[in-house]
Amino acid sequence: MIEDCIFCKIAHQQMPTELLFQNDQMVVFRDIKPHAPVHWLIVPRKHIRSINDLQPEDGDLIAEMIATARDMAKKAGVNESGYKLLFNVEKGGGQVIFHLHLHLIGGWAKS
Repeated sequence: MIEDCIFCKIAHQQMPTELLFQNDQMVVFRDIKPHAPVHWLIVPRKHIRSINDLQPEDGDLIAEMIATARDMAKKAGVNESGYKLLFNVEKGGGQVIFHLHLHLIGGWAKS
């Protein structure tokens, strides 16, 4: 855990946040500035700065993050209508919080 990392604090329940899901490896909570009706963040408890900092041993964690996103999309009711999964990488890629996280975005009206 990194002391000044907001996502570390949330993941280790040192900051009050409604967790939509949690297990030993990760937590899921709502984005505070949502870009869609469903905009949830899948955040590992382990501090990894960004995709660029992944190590070979983190492969299982990434697979679990994606599987969790799939399961949460079903829980949110967007699994059939469609959703996006997004990793922002570094400032130029839109990363604002430098703790690895996966965005689950969906819930737009069907046309």
